[in-house]
Formats: sequence, C-alpha cells, structure tokens
Amino acid sequence: MDYEIFDLGDVTLQSGVTLPNAFLAYKTYGELNKKKDNVVIYPTAFGDQHIQNEWLIGNGRALDPRKYFIIIPNLLGNGLSSSPSNTPAPFDKANFPRVTIYDNVKFQYRLVTEKFGIEKIALVVGWSMGGIQSFQWGASYPDMVERIAPFCGGAKTWPQTYVVLDGMKAALMATIGFDSSKLNQLTSEDMRAVGRVYAGWGLSQAYYREELYREMGFDSLEDFVSGIYENSFMKMGPHNFLAMLWTGQYADISANHAYNGDFDEALRSINALASIMPGSTDLFCTADENEYEAKLIPNAVFNPIESIWGHFAGRGINSVDNKFIDNNLKRLLALRPIDR
Repeated sequence: MDYEIFDLGDVTLQSGVTLPNAFLAYKTYGELNKKKDNVVIYPTAFGDQHIQNEWLIGNGRALDPRKYFIIIPNLLGNGLSSSPSNTPAPFDKANFPRVTIYDNVKFQYRLVTEKFGIEKIALVVGWSMGGIQSFQWGASYPDMVERIAPFCGGAKTWPQTYVVLDGMKAALMATIGFDSSKLNQLTSEDMRAVGRVYAGWGLSQAYYREELYREMGFDSLEDFVSGIYENSFMKMGPHNFLAMLWTGQYADISANHAYNGDFDEALRSINALASIMPGSTDLFCTADENEYEAKLIPNAVFNPIESIWGHFAGRGINSVDNKFIDNNLKRLLALRPIDR
C-alpha cells in the first residue's frame, strides 16, 4: 500500500446521513517545514487515485517535493477513501450515501489540521473535479488558502456538464433496464458503454480530426476508444462510479450554509490568488464558464491552456500542455499574497 489512511470516525454528511467509520486515503510527498507553510493540497479527480496526479510532481517542477509538502487526498468514492466498494453494509454498493464536494473538502481540512497541525496552505491545485475541490477550498477556508489553481475544472457543475454526466449514468442504467432495484447487480463489464459516451467529450473535435491518438500508439479510432475509454471505465467499479458521479453532478461551491446557493458571492469570497486554467477546447468544463468565474474572484488571472486536447489538456499526457500548467504554477507560487 503506497498511501496512508486518516480515520475520520463517524461523520455526518451534508445530507444528514451519518457514515460510520469513514476514512480518507492520502499520500504525501516531501517534508513539512518547521513553519508549516510549504503545504500544497492536490485533490484527485473523478475516477482518479493519487497515482494519476503524480505526473505534476517532481524535482525542478512547480510541485517540487524538495521544497513543498504535497498532500494528495483521494476523493470519497474512488475506491481508496470511503467508497461503495470498501464500506460494509448497510452502506455498501448502491447504498453508499451521497457525498458532496463540500463534504470532501471538510474531511480534507480535518486531515491537514488534525493530523499535521497545518494552519496555512500555500496552494490548492487540481484537474477536473480536483479543480472544483480547489475552488471549494478557497470558498470554505478563504483565510487559510493563499493560492488556488484549478485546471479544466469549474467552481460548479454547469447545466451542460450535468447533462453529459447524466448521459454517462444513463448508459450504465440501461444495462439494468433503468430499474433502480437492480443497482446491486451492476458489474464492471456494464461500464463499457459509459466509456463510449465519455469518449465524445474528453477530447476535442480537432483532436480526433487530426488523429492525435496515433501519437499515443493507437492505429485506429476504434482501437483508441476501446483501449483508452472502455478499459479505463471498466476498471472503475459501477457503484464507485455512481457515487462519484453524484458528487460531480451536484458540485457547487455555494451549496452550503455559508453561501446558501449564492454562487457569485461564493466566488467573490475567495481571497486566494488564483490561476484559472481551462482547456481552450474543453467540451466538458468550458473556458467561457471558467472566465465567468475568474471575473468574480478578486485576485484571479484567467490563463486558458491553448490546446486541442480538450478536457485532457489537464490530464498529464501532452508535454506542451504539461509545461504550460507547470509554468503557470511556478509563476503563481512565486507571488506573495501581500503583493496583490
């Protein structure tokens, strides 16, 4: 096991449901300094685990473990933290309670404060649903978080993204005839169609038109879709998928008692220096929605990733996009909050 477990105990979720013996899986990189002010939080995205985040960490990079203490907390539902697949009855499989982004960040806050005694966070960074969590950190703990850098992720799930996620859910539900009483019959094989649906959204039209999948070692479009999308989704348990999908569909940094649904106010309340990096051709988390959000955050800079890799501009695959993200993180980390 290359990660650690932080026991949360019995937690009451935003829904009011108590999840017993909850836990957060996390991995750290580097050392916490004496001042405890070199902390980077790097939450995982939908379907990812900490290992998928490691491409952005390394000597000489912005997230240099020789300089920063980097904590990657795993999203609840991803199979490592409390999830349908590792929670005993009565909350196993389809009975796992609904967990919000707000819940996830609250538990991450407990980890960094109770386990490590951290009071200031230099940066919260993340891709896709990890990006949403970075916005949530900024809104939930505005005096603690000095910088945020979401890439290819919004501060809420906008309506079109909700519909895309609903289409992915429908592809899975169709395998059981949309009969919710049969949810516990779902298997990983049933996830094949979900991958097919997402294939049209993860990358841009130009990516497919220019056949860039050949650079990834695939000889045909069919080989790419089955080799990347089908396989990756079939590795994801269907009940874990449904749990994370609900978290994603209802993500909104203002959906809590602090902001009572006032999304604009939640954005205005973020004190952190922010580098907002959408993918310019992202069909899933669009640049114009990020631009709207960036304009309301007092200390935000809007830095689109000019790329035809769509949502996957933030996936750590394309070296040009990776360099752009890393350079922006270096610039952001070089700024002192008092400079702004």
